[in-house]
Amino acid sequence: MRTKQQWIDGIHKMKPNLYIGGEKIDRKDERLIPSINVMGKTFDLAAMPEHEDLLTATSHLTGEKINRFCHVHQTVEDLHKKQDMTRMLCQQAGGCIQRCMGVDALNAIYTVSHEADKGNKGATEYHENFKKWLKRFQSEDLVGCCAQTDVKGDRLKRPSQQPDPDSYLRVVEKKSDGIVVRGCKVHISEAAIADEILVTPTRALMEADTDYAVSFALPGDWDGIKQLLTTHNYRDRQYFPKGFNAGSCDSYVVFDDVFVPWERVFLCGENQHGGILALLFALFHRHSYSGCKPALGDLMLGTCALAADCNNITKAKHVTDKFAEIIKVTELAYAAGFTASAMGKPELYIPGAGFRPYGPGNMIPHSIYCNVGRCLTGESVFHEQEILAEIAGGMPATFPYEGEFVNPDTRDLAYKYITRSPHMSPENQAQLWRHIGDIAISAKGGCSMYGALHGGGSPVMEKIAITSQYDIDARRDMVRKIAGMTEE
Repeated sequence: MRTKQQWIDGIHKMKPNLYIGGEKIDRKDERLIPSINVMGKTFDLAAMPEHEDLLTATSHLTGEKINRFCHVHQTVEDLHKKQDMTRMLCQQAGGCIQRCMGVDALNAIYTVSHEADKGNKGATEYHENFKKWLKRFQSEDLVGCCAQTDVKGDRLKRPSQQPDPDSYLRVVEKKSDGIVVRGCKVHISEAAIADEILVTPTRALMEADTDYAVSFALPGDWDGIKQLLTTHNYRDRQYFPKGFNAGSCDSYVVFDDVFVPWERVFLCGENQHGGILALLFALFHRHSYSGCKPALGDLMLGTCALAADCNNITKAKHVTDKFAEIIKVTELAYAAGFTASAMGKPELYIPGAGFRPYGPGNMIPHSIYCNVGRCLTGESVFHEQEILAEIAGGMPATFPYEGEFVNPDTRDLAYKYITRSPHMSPENQAQLWRHIGDIAISAKGGCSMYGALHGGGSPVMEKIAITSQYDIDARRDMVRKIAGMTEE
């Protein structure tokens, strides 16, 4: 297992292929430091003895201790620990911990590559390729991200029907030693600071879409890969720094006729498995949301409680009612994820067939509960921000700049007129309003809200999964019997 500094040293050696604001940059750029701060916690805390049980695991491939973010879930307990690990780390970082995309993608690819080989009756070696790749990923304690979402072009047309065939990433050439791919994956979180990019399809695929049924993994600076980068950092502080400076970044990852060696290819043309891989990554990722979204609820509750303290309204009934709203969503989402873990099996829900054994025996969380928890929390994102705005009032929107609190002409006046509660120091009140401004009305705050709503699939996608997998007919039959109805 690596230290945070060893990981940083590794990405600093990568070739510069990041583009931001019209310039080409490397991974030493200071705008990436807040993102690196967050990812670094997955290394720092894993090295602490008190977190060893939660943040590390034993590799089923090598028997060695590894970071849990590199682990393939073997038991129900593994699923429980992944959920609790995610919640704890997100609480520490003040938001998304960034590394879950990699672990969710590797679990999905590990499962599907096995089934693809079985379907091909031994003609392919996708699963062996992936296991060899995974052993190195685990032993070197690498950071992975998942490149799933395509540009998609005309949303009413399938990949093979697009006017521009590159609207979805595709195989443009097969060679004896590998394949050549072209396309672009968008909204790819932390691709700029990942060691490896794991690629999966983004949707169900028909036979005509076989060129788009492709999965592979490449280093983030591989030849032909360009990343068009956006960073999401809090506003710069000159005098009153935050307790922890978090940030995030996203990339449009462009694959410009990129060569992928066969040993790094885990799916190529098996359209029936391409759609399952897309859904299975989403399933594992929605399970991760049952850890991170409760953490965001914890943080939102704490922020609202401090805002109420500052405004001296903590005991008002309408405020405690709003606290209850946040607590209900937070703990119901956690309970859904915990149930998804507890009911996990090496089985996958197949529409029309129900749950069927799938994969080489690794654990898959229960789909209904993953989707219920993710949908519940996704729909609450903007409502919780509304609750914060109601409790905080307008102070965060017009709060004076830092300089007014150090300028001798204005310092005392600034502190005098921002003070509300006699039970909290003016300095702490000022820090709270700055923090709420950061999370609620800054560019970083706005981006985080969109990510919390759409990441892992928008609520409409979870609703489709829930209603398509839930046995509604069985509930009809229950009521027919109770009502004395006959079947028609």
